[in-house]
Amino acid sequence: MPFNVLSIPKRFYKTFSNLRTGIILLILVVIAAASGTFILQRPTTEPSKLQAAYSPQTLQMLDRFGLTDIFHSWWFITLLTLVSLSIIFVSLERFPNAWRFYARPYRKTDAHFRSANPYKVELPIQNAEQGLNAAERALSEIGWPVQRIAGKDGASLYSEKHRFSVMAPYVIHASLLLIFAGGIVDGFLGYSGFIALRKGQTGNVIELRTGSTKTLPFSVKCYSAGQENYADGSPKKWWSNLAIVENGKEVATKQIVVNDPLIYKGLRFFQASYWIDSKKVDALRIAAVNASGNSTPLELKMNEAVEVDPNTTITLTDYISDAFVRDGQVFKKSDDIENIAFGLDVKDRTSGASTKVWMLPVQGAILGGDSLTYKFAGPTSGKDIDFPAVTGLEVAHEPGQWLVWAGCVLMVFGLFVAFYLVHMRLWVTPVVNAGGKQVLWVGGAANKNKDRFEQKFEEVVDEIRSELKDTPAAPQFAQKETEEREAELAGVR
Repeated sequence: MPFNVLSIPKRFYKTFSNLRTGIILLILVVIAAASGTFILQRPTTEPSKLQAAYSPQTLQMLDRFGLTDIFHSWWFITLLTLVSLSIIFVSLERFPNAWRFYARPYRKTDAHFRSANPYKVELPIQNAEQGLNAAERALSEIGWPVQRIAGKDGASLYSEKHRFSVMAPYVIHASLLLIFAGGIVDGFLGYSGFIALRKGQTGNVIELRTGSTKTLPFSVKCYSAGQENYADGSPKKWWSNLAIVENGKEVATKQIVVNDPLIYKGLRFFQASYWIDSKKVDALRIAAVNASGNSTPLELKMNEAVEVDPNTTITLTDYISDAFVRDGQVFKKSDDIENIAFGLDVKDRTSGASTKVWMLPVQGAILGGDSLTYKFAGPTSGKDIDFPAVTGLEVAHEPGQWLVWAGCVLMVFGLFVAFYLVHMRLWVTPVVNAGGKQVLWVGGAANKNKDRFEQKFEEVVDEIRSELKDTPAAPQFAQKETEEREAELAGVR
């Protein structure tokens, strides 16, 4: 059979309008999304943690297939697009029948329907009009809306509740489309990155998940950051006091914690991490002891001169995290915290002379300053050294999140309708039964939760039966019964 190019769209439509195809694609989306929860993702995970969790070969493979950034990978966006097309095609294929059922409900019964319906009761009545009137009053009293339907064979009643529930699957389909559309928009237009700020630092350049950088149209400043601990010392929460600086002015401020970001112009700044930068120092507390033995406590900040007396100032000029001494000189050994060293510049204002003094607290040694009138002591503990706190901020631009949230709200509504609202229908028709007597045929149907509907149906039948009992007999029927009784007494019959 020759290949027909024109048949490709038709085959594509048939394949993706198949419910099995949609279910398979949806399962694949769920599996991929679940993988993103236990595979460490960039950029929320620090590179050092990724390298510690995976071997170089494994990490290279995960990056190559987009598994370290699943929700922005091309194959995940393609999967969302395909499952969205499948939902649309499946809905188009089945919606016309559902709409016909919704727009033109079956209000008038026939003999075949009445005989096949499992929920039915026949109640004896005096005449059709009285029976319908009694049933109409009964249904109204228990909150069922009633329609009187005129037909060739006479009038009947129709009542239903929650007809909209038959459209619940399409509401859920629409919610899924909104959620997937939000994911697709984020995949194409969104981005996320990371920025680390020390106390007092301002920055506007973030590192993207791809390894490149992006400059924001405004800056974010960190006023302070900290960590609160439990009684056992384990971290309780991280916090940061941030400000948005635009055109030289602060336009927004907020203290953020985990899951409570600062939002500005569609960008979200999340508290992702917190640590102490031991490679730098903010302040050092020592003591200057003069020749008389009097001690003066000093708090030194980097490159800020502190006056000891009118003629002497001390400035903290250097900090080395791991130092070693050779030929009376201090050098850096590594970036590790092993043998810290602080360099002080002691200046005599009178002569203008400066003297370099090195303090090595781990060794308890002081180099230089032998000719000075002051001796230096400290720091005595780790509390005498202030290392700068660093806040790690995840920056996310997710323009599709409004679609995602709208889809979630719509899905909650759709699921509520689907699970808790049952489409129930009632028919009340006067008929002549097999015994030749006129009865009121009461039937019902429900699309789900049949046990619950049985209870409702019994309540309706009991109410109609009670209303029929309370209905007085029509005058012509009462007169006829009196005449028949008198005839029997007279021995005519």
